[in-house]
Amino acid sequence: MIYENLFSRAGDRPIHAGLIGTGTYGISLLSQTQLIPRLEIPVVCDRDPDTAMQACIQAGISKERTKICGNTKQILHAMGKGQIAIAENYELLMDIPLEVIVECTGNPEAGARHAESAIKSGKHVAMVNKETDSVIGPILSRLADKAGLSYTPVDGDQPGLLIGLVSWAQSLGLEVVCGGKARPYDFIYDEPAKTVSNGAIEITLTGNKKTALAKIGEGAAGRVIETRRKALGELPQIGEADLCESVVAGNVTGLMADIPTMHAPIVRTAEIADVLCPEKEGGILNNRRVIEVITCLRRKDEAGLGGGVFIVFSCKNDPTWNFVKEKGLLTNHRGTCGVVYRPYHLLGVETPISILCAGLLNLSTGSLNYKPRLDLIAKTKEDLDAGSIVESGHGHLDNLFEHLVVNRSPIDRDNPVPYYMTVGNQVKVDVPAGSTLTYEMINEPANSRLWDLRRQQDEAFNI
Repeated sequence: MIYENLFSRAGDRPIHAGLIGTGTYGISLLSQTQLIPRLEIPVVCDRDPDTAMQACIQAGISKERTKICGNTKQILHAMGKGQIAIAENYELLMDIPLEVIVECTGNPEAGARHAESAIKSGKHVAMVNKETDSVIGPILSRLADKAGLSYTPVDGDQPGLLIGLVSWAQSLGLEVVCGGKARPYDFIYDEPAKTVSNGAIEITLTGNKKTALAKIGEGAAGRVIETRRKALGELPQIGEADLCESVVAGNVTGLMADIPTMHAPIVRTAEIADVLCPEKEGGILNNRRVIEVITCLRRKDEAGLGGGVFIVFSCKNDPTWNFVKEKGLLTNHRGTCGVVYRPYHLLGVETPISILCAGLLNLSTGSLNYKPRLDLIAKTKEDLDAGSIVESGHGHLDNLFEHLVVNRSPIDRDNPVPYYMTVGNQVKVDVPAGSTLTYEMINEPANSRLWDLRRQQDEAFNI
């Protein structure tokens, strides 16, 4: 109701947004937008127009309603006829009447160019591209603010949803001890069959591995979590994308990594508050105000948490804390922390809220406190030869690099280089396995907006 009340104050005018990048996220956004009278996406951009055409069709838009356009005049003509214009060149979107650009490519360099160009063209930016955001989100936010525009994370994606949950708690005076996201695929425990599966891979529990899945008793969090990690090590563990999203959320909320690898516990929903609280309260954390990632462990007949977000919180006001516990929130054994969670993220289905907030109200659904705090970096697992190219992509790269979340540092030859500043670029020297990638090891690409904006960010925030 609050959003509808706010949007109604802006009148009945629709917001026109341009979408750059037509993967799964873009398809879900295109599909849902057709049901929202206040929002239109009349222009879609992809470097492969045929891919954009197929995305429109998958989103329920007939081929007859689409038109591949090569210049501004063609786009405006298609828009006038109620068609969805498809463009290969993103610069064309900057010259037409759009209020918001939705950056959805997942390409670090492209995202930097698209977002900066949108801001210079007087357009708000809804940033889905976490790869770019994790490196230069703070400076893009500041540039937008100086231009009187909004740069916003998006509802529907985990960083944006976690930012919202943390902000909600802090607005109410609750202390956020830990905030985090659940990995996309729960670990499903079939007790009779003695198996655990993530939906694609199934392992059979042998010997004493089954005991690792027993519920965590008071004071046993650290021991049980480590036992589970070893017992379920054959299943995919925390990866690059999980850490990248944690960096984005941490840079906005101020939550910091407790350890560079994250603790990444495998936990039941009811165990989160017991595990992700400080050691002196029975948990595994060294600090408070921590960013984390979990894998949800559950039976087939239990509700999942895959892809959701959560906060572990405490309350210094005893009457309020007693009331919270009476309302049935899950707490730790010692009664010092509770958990609030949102067990889903719906990608582009939810993103229209952020687009409309930007376009109608010039407001971000994130925070005003966006600062460089964390970086995602990489340590090699194998030797890298001079001249090799750092590949892009998720999943398989976890075999090549160990990804870490560390405190941010400025561009300097000996400092760790943010991982997405290395992607697609050439390694200058032989890099032995076990080495952290630094700036001196990577050839800086010519005319890179990502690298240039990172320098601006260092200067703007006095890093």
